[in-house]
Amino acid sequence: MNRLGSKQVQAYLMACSLVLVFYPLRGLAQQNSDAAKASLQQTAAEHDGQHDFDFEIGTWKIHLKRLAHRMVGSTTWAEFDGTSITRKVWDGRANLEEFETDSPAGGHIEGLTLRLYDPQTHQWSLYWATSKSGALGTPTIGEFKNGRGEFFDTEPSGPNGRSILVRFVWSDITPNSAHFEQSFSDDGGKTWEVNWITDQTRVKDGSDRAN
Repeated sequence: MNRLGSKQVQAYLMACSLVLVFYPLRGLAQQNSDAAKASLQQTAAEHDGQHDFDFEIGTWKIHLKRLAHRMVGSTTWAEFDGTSITRKVWDGRANLEEFETDSPAGGHIEGLTLRLYDPQTHQWSLYWATSKSGALGTPTIGEFKNGRGEFFDTEPSGPNGRSILVRFVWSDITPNSAHFEQSFSDDGGKTWEVNWITDQTRVKDGSDRAN
């Protein structure tokens, strides 16, 4: 009887030790799982930019400055005035902008921008076209962080068709104004030449035309 009782005691002690070992591990695993879920939820929330271009919906007065010659050291700018109208598509996950300006020195520009949001990458693709070309160009792709949007692509837009890096930047965004710049780089992004600057002011009584 004593021997049997001793074996039972040993089995009981072993079971208790296993509980003491595995219970903290189970709790730690649960904590790690909860932390991972919270991290994923936070990451998704931080990168969900499907409404980042909502500010652009509406009618705007445009003032444009365009560099006369790009990537050759030019300091001559042509200035334009005009309007743009941006309409929401797919409940804000895309939009379409019609852009029109005139300048005594630079002539007439009719442009169109199609912006598409990718819910998988949480990035926007921006396609630009003019009435002269009649075709959408290479998309600039990027996202907004802390109220500033940066978008990049590579195009054969340098002198003699040389491939260069293109950057779009949206900044200084308020409910009634926004600032846009286009820059080129031929050294992989070490230095940039700004060649297109747009400042826009909202035309409030024209907002119904954009919905």
